[in-house]
Amino acid sequence: MNLNQVKLGSQGLVIPNIGLGCMGMTGFEDANMYGEADESEAIATIHRSLELGGNFLDTADLYGPFKNEQLIAKAIGSKRNQYILATKFGWEIDDADKVTWAINGTRNYVKKAVERSLKNLNTDYIDLYYMHRLDKNTPVEETVGAMSDLVKEGKIGYIGLSEVSSETVRKAHAVHPVTAVQSEYSLFERTVEEKGVLSTLEELGIGFVAYSPLGRGFLSGQIRSLDDLPENDFRRAIPRFQEPYFYKNIELVKAVESMAEEKGVTSSQLALAWIMSKGIIPIPGTKRRKYVEQNIAAASIQLDEKDLLKLESIVPLGTDTGAPYDEFSMGLLD
Repeated sequence: MNLNQVKLGSQGLVIPNIGLGCMGMTGFEDANMYGEADESEAIATIHRSLELGGNFLDTADLYGPFKNEQLIAKAIGSKRNQYILATKFGWEIDDADKVTWAINGTRNYVKKAVERSLKNLNTDYIDLYYMHRLDKNTPVEETVGAMSDLVKEGKIGYIGLSEVSSETVRKAHAVHPVTAVQSEYSLFERTVEEKGVLSTLEELGIGFVAYSPLGRGFLSGQIRSLDDLPENDFRRAIPRFQEPYFYKNIELVKAVESMAEEKGVTSSQLALAWIMSKGIIPIPGTKRRKYVEQNIAAASIQLDEKDLLKLESIVPLGTDTGAPYDEFSMGLLD
């Protein structure tokens, strides 16, 4: 099983056509994002991903905070040159290692954040460095200008943005070529398509990376009731997993599952293959070897025009599956 190597954007970064989202591999402050964390299985998952050609890892200083980057450093050990590492900054973390829940994109904070990430990842360079969220109190030109300095210093290879509008992308790209934008994207969440962000990226030669490509686990088919989510799972607090959306979404998933069954694949694999058919890089998160194997296998599924039309008729563009975040977090999207 060989993953295709593809260009992400037009600045020279080459990656496999599916990545590994690492967020769920560690807990977050006092909560677990997606159930209990198991360090040894998480490390084994990263190693198994590499064996299958999946060497593009996605993390952020926010996850933990810092624990996720540290786990990745432990997992990759002396094999740094075999991995492509993407991490993010922007959610402000103070000197006591506490998240303040403010977004900080000032020049000084960018420089401080990158040094911390380099230390936690135990590396002297980061392949792809993302602005995690736009700091609405700081011109994006200042933030990207600071990131541009980091490219010149050799501390980062390429610049990325996350959850930004077309206008922000254009302003940033004018300061320094942007390689990638990462936003939530799945059969359940196509806002970037509706708002024209994808067409802006195509016009400018910027790659697109899709996080939560399985609708935050919905499209895996493993969630049938709220009882399937652990007590302290953050998804319980978001509208998509509450009424009036929850059971409507389950019905959509059942229809996707039925199509997947006809094709002899899982609903997760079908959902990932749909994303890859659009030239988008999904980064499904998992902390188990079994699922990383299944996800990577999705890269070899071929969908024809008829398949794509059928899938998109199950969840048409504009379908309201519920907001992907609580009100506070929604307010921080650009």
